[in-house]
Amino acid sequence: MQEEIREIRTVKITRKGQVSIPSAVRAKAGFEEGAKINVIAYDDRVELRPMKKGKLSEATMCYIMSEEALARNWDTPEEDEAWKDL
Repeated sequence: MQEEIREIRTVKITRKGQVSIPSAVRAKAGFEEGAKINVIAYDDRVELRPMKKGKLSEATMCYIMSEEALARNWDTPEEDEAWKDL
């Protein structure tokens, strides 16, 4: 079964790998400011999905908690400077 495309927008990736989700798409997906989303990478696409507590597997929760712990130590201006030329 083929899914219907609801919205196509073009966005630009920043040097730090950030993208802005257009407001129309955020509204359609139900993404609100400060909400967490899951970024899921497949071979042929990347999906952004709302994070719903209670519906995540234990393995996924461990991964998310590890990512948050690493971000506290690595998401700093000093780390950005150290890695900027790689």
